[in-house]
Amino acid sequence: MKTQEAQANETLKDYAHLAIQKHFKKSIKHESDVLKGSDPEPLHQMRVGMRRLRTALQVFEPALDLPEAVGDRQIKKIAQCLGAVRDLDVLEIALKESYRPQLKGKEQKKLDQVVESLQKQRDRQFSRIEKLFESQQYRKFKQSFKGWLEQPSYRAIAPLPLLQVLPDLLLPLISNLLLHPGWLFSTWVESGEIKLPTLLDSEHINQQLDEQAEVLHDLRKQMKRVRYQTEFFTDFYEPTFMLRVREFQAVQEILGELQDAAVLNDFLTSELQLNWQEQLPTLAEQLEENRIRAWANWQPIQRQYLNPDFREQLRQLVATPLKPSLQPVNH
Repeated sequence: MKTQEAQANETLKDYAHLAIQKHFKKSIKHESDVLKGSDPEPLHQMRVGMRRLRTALQVFEPALDLPEAVGDRQIKKIAQCLGAVRDLDVLEIALKESYRPQLKGKEQKKLDQVVESLQKQRDRQFSRIEKLFESQQYRKFKQSFKGWLEQPSYRAIAPLPLLQVLPDLLLPLISNLLLHPGWLFSTWVESGEIKLPTLLDSEHINQQLDEQAEVLHDLRKQMKRVRYQTEFFTDFYEPTFMLRVREFQAVQEILGELQDAAVLNDFLTSELQLNWQEQLPTLAEQLEENRIRAWANWQPIQRQYLNPDFREQLRQLVATPLKPSLQPVNH
């Protein structure tokens, strides 16, 4: 438990070291369980840890003097290797638990063939993780990171009080989020005002989602980065800040539903060609229903984040951390 005085005296380097150490340890502690290969959860947790570690390094970058072996490029490579397997795990879980129980007869048999092919792909991708963990580059990455944590090196700005620079750390994240083109999905500008559609048929919705899938996926990744880093600073803001952080997660999950539908459609197309809907009509119907439902959940969020008043309130919230005398105590 930290006192208000202790929190007020923390420097940028104190918090940077704490964040980096936390996410690095969380990542590598799952390594042996990942290699067992039987449970997808350790792999998921290691991937999340690497993503959070990468975000921490990006946010605290002005204060850090890191060896080249632990740079952003190395962490990205590890996260991508883990992610290739995790994405297949997510697909398999969705197909077996969400869709298969609703199918009958020939459709179930066809889906089972698809799942079998997916599992073979996973085996091939998993072998890359095994090779990565055995590589000299990965061992050097871990050794260099542990060495930096034991004897960290910083830049000139690092000794400044955290509260003094906290808005400067987080505001760029918020700015990049608000400027993302994904918010303008299926909109138009009229007399200087952004307009959103109110009534769209399913054909038009699916067309728009197909055309803008990559943009929405990138917005989801940006939202995830914002969520990861703002979570770490909730003690330094009023309760509204925590509500926004939870909202970031909710938005990320809705965008994730849209992305999952797009990924599943692409995978089935690659496995069964463009006419896969004819081979799995019940699944195709379910997938479209899920997509339309996610779209309906997305629209009010999009409207909120395009509202000028909301955007200004979010900027002001991040720009004004609590003064030391008003800070809550972290239990």
